[in-house]
Amino acid sequence: MNKIDDQILVIFGASGDLTARKLIPALYNLCKGNYLPKNFIVLGASRTDMTDEDFRDKVLNESEFFAKERGAKNACIKDFSKQLYYQDLGGDYSSSYQPLKERIEQLAQENDIPPNYIFYLSTPPSIYIKIAENLSEAGLTDEKEGWKRLVVEKPFGYDLKSAHKLNEGLLKCFSERQIYRIDHYLGKETVQNLLVTRFSNSIFEPLWNRNYISRVEITNAESDGVGSRGGYYDGSGAFRDMFQNHLMQIVSLVAMEPPHAIEADAIREEKLKVLKCLRGWTPSRIRRNTVRGQYAASGTMKGYKAEEGVPKDSKTETFAAIKFYFDNWRWEKVPFFVRTGKRMPTKVTEVVIHFKPSPKNLFDGKQENNRLVIRIQPNEGIVLNFGMKLPGQGFQVENVDMDFNYSDLSEAEVPEAYERLLLDVMQGDPTLYALGAEVEEAWAFVDPILDAWENENDIELHEYPAGSWGPEAADKLLGKYEWTSPQKYDDDTNH
Repeated sequence: MNKIDDQILVIFGASGDLTARKLIPALYNLCKGNYLPKNFIVLGASRTDMTDEDFRDKVLNESEFFAKERGAKNACIKDFSKQLYYQDLGGDYSSSYQPLKERIEQLAQENDIPPNYIFYLSTPPSIYIKIAENLSEAGLTDEKEGWKRLVVEKPFGYDLKSAHKLNEGLLKCFSERQIYRIDHYLGKETVQNLLVTRFSNSIFEPLWNRNYISRVEITNAESDGVGSRGGYYDGSGAFRDMFQNHLMQIVSLVAMEPPHAIEADAIREEKLKVLKCLRGWTPSRIRRNTVRGQYAASGTMKGYKAEEGVPKDSKTETFAAIKFYFDNWRWEKVPFFVRTGKRMPTKVTEVVIHFKPSPKNLFDGKQENNRLVIRIQPNEGIVLNFGMKLPGQGFQVENVDMDFNYSDLSEAEVPEAYERLLLDVMQGDPTLYALGAEVEEAWAFVDPILDAWENENDIELHEYPAGSWGPEAADKLLGKYEWTSPQKYDDDTNH
């Protein structure tokens, strides 16, 4: 691990849910594992009137996470709490940041910390640019002494136009090198292991192309509905909420060319290059190769339109499936199928690489093609499916699984996504963070589909029963193939 400089982490929107539920627990686990630098301060900042003690009480004493940590580890929590401070920004985020600057400098001096600052924007995206401008006006982006980094949460834009505007606004105050666009999916161990699986194993990389792979399939399913987020979700939908960011990141890691080195710039460059190879859309292609759906009531589960905050005439999709291609040497004529949806039978995210069949079936019985399943959540791991001879006379073949689970590594502790990503930004490693150009390429691919779905009346919004795998139209999208049925997990917790 790289040496981590002493630093101050400033969290804007610190009174919100993300800070107490994800960020502070992740920082605490890093502290417990001795990953944080010797001199380190977390300064929460928001419009809520709180003292340092109020902030500590909110993110520690009122947190479900820390309720489980008390007792034997109480001393550890107490030590960690001494690193937490709070600054009230006043009426809104556009007020002068001079008081904030003075507090940061005071804490830096008192704790012997050089001017190395991370600004984490856990706020609505609509005020990202304003916060960046205020930081710049206060002189908090200057790197003459120490480094400065800006972390922004998704959604990064609502479409290509807004994403471009957001990039432009942030780049007036910070350089691209200073901006870290966070996607917690990239912090998951199995997503990162895609690079190792592909590029360190000679049994996979030579086969990772159109000559040996028939298709690539990605499923992201959630068993829950929208719950109390109906009002927010209805302005987004499944395609914006999951595909444009999380799933496009996974697609780029599956499809990219080998980087010249396992370095941030090299990896991000290859991800951007492969996104530029995505085949563009025509109106007819959108009609043939995309499906949108909305869950309807089934059994005790209510339909989407009956959810809190959802308009009764909503046309927002809770399910999306698409078929697409890359126009490059490696993936020519290999279809990629991606589906994402809510109110499905289980919570799972997995990538399935389907290999082409053997040239000739020499053995008895129906033989399935080999598959490599990369399971991102839950139960992170990798499954290789291949044919084996059944015991007894003859050569009857049955497919079996070689299954690896990260949970089987009893001595290894799999870090939560935010732990890994926060540690990376502290070290100045942007490998798992998206470039601005990468985000815009993803929007350029997604925008024509969203525009057609919104404006073309003949593109149907299919209903599907809550608790099913989506509308029948999504099955027809695969033609001669079938979707792989993911294993149903008892543990539907959010990993």
